[in-house]
Amino acid sequence: MSALPTSDTAADVLDLPDDWLRLSEPDLGEVEAELVLATLREGRLSAGRMVAHFEAAFARWLGRAHGVAVASGTVGTWLALRALGIGPGDEVIASPYGWHQVAHAVTLTGARVVFSDIDYWSGCLDPVRAAAQVTPATKAILAGNVNGHPAAWKALRALADERGLALIEDSTEAIGSVYLGAGGPQKVGGFGDLAVFDFSQPSALCCGEGGIVVTDDARLASELRYLRSRSIDDRRSVSVGARVPLQASMGEPTAAIAAAQLARIDELLAARKQVEAGYLAEMQSFEGIKPPYVAPDVQEVHWTLYLVHLGKRFTPSACAEIVEDLATEMIESVLYCQPLHQQFHYMQQGWRRGQFPLCERIADRALALPFHSALAPDHLKFIVKTLKDSSVNVGAGAAIY
Repeated sequence: MSALPTSDTAADVLDLPDDWLRLSEPDLGEVEAELVLATLREGRLSAGRMVAHFEAAFARWLGRAHGVAVASGTVGTWLALRALGIGPGDEVIASPYGWHQVAHAVTLTGARVVFSDIDYWSGCLDPVRAAAQVTPATKAILAGNVNGHPAAWKALRALADERGLALIEDSTEAIGSVYLGAGGPQKVGGFGDLAVFDFSQPSALCCGEGGIVVTDDARLASELRYLRSRSIDDRRSVSVGARVPLQASMGEPTAAIAAAQLARIDELLAARKQVEAGYLAEMQSFEGIKPPYVAPDVQEVHWTLYLVHLGKRFTPSACAEIVEDLATEMIESVLYCQPLHQQFHYMQQGWRRGQFPLCERIADRALALPFHSALAPDHLKFIVKTLKDSSVNVGAGAAIY
């Protein structure tokens, strides 16, 4: 890899710290420290008051009736599927575009994932294409708010109701975004029969690990709590194994961080919006630049990562070279995802490249840049300048959103 065609280095542009410009960093403060210390003094690190407090607060913030805190978004999705009675012989429709951990939960139940292509602009599951994948074996639709952009929930809800399917909302990449549903503006997480959130990096609400499942159905909430963990009282039970629970709870210190982050959520999201605005201003230096797409039914998007959608003239290998160029300047970046139907596990089931051209078209060229509140304006200027220089270096010209 040749050097970037510029005399500027990181030291020339700004006084960078010794460590890298990371893809994500948690925004932690005194509130988090105080709540964790208070929890440690309680003498109970699991199944205590802090988990219950966070569950209630998060559900109330979303306007949902019940929240069940879990160990991760993957586990939360697995529990949601189990609570719905989905297992071997059943099918679940999902998008191949996004983080693979969520769709893996379908495999863990023994059910079969049926992929369906996306809406090219939003990156979310296309309801029309999903409808064509419904069979007598289909039991649920698992649709995600991809990178924070809400899916087409009105159409997905209509499809699920018409075909008698459960609708699971994957919000593991989204928190705080607002969709204009049938009842007016509503935060993501309010549209599925169940919705799943994940709080590992790079989530805006970050507590290291952990997640939550929310629902308005008391029966589903009760089943989720049963499946989540075995209590001490169950140690001598002879019936508890009838529906084997997992050890999938969120611990008290983790819940303390999550509760503190939730108390600061407006502040956290506002700080990320400032970084987004800074990126947009710097990106104007690219010829033909377009702002990130926001669908007409979407009131507000809070991105999980800052994605640059490179033009078709960028080959996958050129994109990989750009990642290497950025790394040379201590800027962490990644290609957003490897589509699931191109991953070994699903290729073993017969899925192949070429089946979902819209997903492949954007996945090949979706580049994630550092996105967190610790980024200063000079950081953003340096990142975008390095990206622009690299796009010239690989021979593809200017980047296009």
